[in-house]
Amino acid sequence: YSIPILAILAAHEFGHYAFCRRHKVDATLPFFIPAPPPPFFIAGTLGAVIRIKEPFPSKKALFDIGVAGPIAGFVVLVPLLYWGVMMSTVSAAPDHGNVLYLGEPLLYQAMERLHFGALPQGTDVYLHPMAFAAWFGMFATALNLLPFGQLDGGHIMYSVLGRRSWYVPAATLVGAIVLTFISLSWLLMAIMMVVMAVFLGFRHPRILDEHVPLDGGRLAVAILALLIFIVCFTPVPISLFLPTE
Repeated sequence: YSIPILAILAAHEFGHYAFCRRHKVDATLPFFIPAPPPPFFIAGTLGAVIRIKEPFPSKKALFDIGVAGPIAGFVVLVPLLYWGVMMSTVSAAPDHGNVLYLGEPLLYQAMERLHFGALPQGTDVYLHPMAFAAWFGMFATALNLLPFGQLDGGHIMYSVLGRRSWYVPAATLVGAIVLTFISLSWLLMAIMMVVMAVFLGFRHPRILDEHVPLDGGRLAVAILALLIFIVCFTPVPISLFLPTE
């Protein structure tokens, strides 16, 4: 579990770092943020970050740096997810005790269907730790691609729409608040987004060439990032089944 999840996080942050170097933007190497091990913190890590020490010089640089992380992490997690699903097992679904269920993004559903086919009624897939790590990689990728604030998705959205993009993060915040009524998994994220909106507002910090449109190649990559978000997103990431007696 540890090696694949750190590989996904490292690929994500080194994707950002590589394009910082390409655009001559001063940035640190990735910092990995520890967390208490499961069950105190289910992922066992709070992820990784790089610190960018100077403003983005152009909208193209902002886009490249923002989108490189999710794509790099995605490229690493896909084979790990497939490998992890191959090592997972199908067994009878539990009918007693507290059971933790993970939401099934479209990418996971495709991998499960490809390997196991249609599951018999009353059975479920028990994930191998590598598949579990890849699942958290998908979850982190989807969160980072939310079009809000200083998240990667916020950088991408601003790069594509410029100052007109402010209404997208506002709608994203509303969506996150609505999702908390569906799954408490979104509560912490919604609170963080509310705090960012109160103190920083919905508008992205300005870039000097914000009125210069992106070229066709970068717009195609933006569509790719949207597709990655769609296949990695799940509205109910984690749920706990408490049987009634």
